[in-house]
Amino acid sequence: MKPDLEVVQIGQGQSFKAWEHGYPFHTVRWHFHPELEVHQVVATSGRYYIGDFIGEFAPGNLVLTGPNLPHNWVSHIAEGETVPLRSRVLQFPEELLLRIAELFPDTGGFAGLFQLSRRGVLFSDGCSERCAPILAELTQARGPRRASLFLDLLATLAADGGTRALASDAYLPDPSGFMTAGVNKALAYINDNLTEDFGETDLAATAGMTPSAFSRSFRRHTGMGVVEYVNRLRINLACQMLMNDAGKTVTDICYAVGFNNLSNFNRQFLRRKGMPPSRFRALHEDNSTLAA
Repeated sequence: MKPDLEVVQIGQGQSFKAWEHGYPFHTVRWHFHPELEVHQVVATSGRYYIGDFIGEFAPGNLVLTGPNLPHNWVSHIAEGETVPLRSRVLQFPEELLLRIAELFPDTGGFAGLFQLSRRGVLFSDGCSERCAPILAELTQARGPRRASLFLDLLATLAADGGTRALASDAYLPDPSGFMTAGVNKALAYINDNLTEDFGETDLAATAGMTPSAFSRSFRRHTGMGVVEYVNRLRINLACQMLMNDAGKTVTDICYAVGFNNLSNFNRQFLRRKGMPPSRFRALHEDNSTLAA
């Protein structure tokens, strides 16, 4: 069975995503993503899958998975039972880890974490105990404290002498093969054609699915509908253009990012950013002037 692509949404102005979830949850499936992931089980026991590795987990299970390495944790609970907090998760791009190691030679062990992550690594019980309060605070932290906790967590992981590699040496993730799955092909199409005019019917055809089946599968993959997903990406692109393309008007940017209606663009921008695009640009220009 091919793994699904999970779309990791790292917030604007953030370099990583730290969050927690219960069980069942929509991300609990055989899946992969380009980001590294630190995953700690808080409650329940069950079976977990990392590449070609299969093992049993219990509370405290702490694993690091590397780029595009498929993984999943399946809890053994009674039918109809729900668990409010099953796992805490940290996801970040590999460039962040490598850049930190490059800028701060003192953190030499961080680069080693990247190598370990390629096969997936299980950390010792002692390391998991030390990381638990860091991860718990990290999911709620803001500002400089958030960055400090992130570095503390990486340092704790890098110092663990009791790690165990999980997937075999011979296991090689093949994201190009994974991406042949229907919805993953549609996600790739969206990224490649974000500013073009397309609809859900076009995406369903790309995925080789009926529109109704595609709609259900897309929401299961991303946690949102197609229109919301596409609008979010287009608004993020509009923000970049508002900050960097002073020669373009708000109307120019509206159409450049793929909207075909200025009123809808303004409404979607206000909903996601809490201000109209003209105000966003003005505040950015004020910030640039103060920093000059």
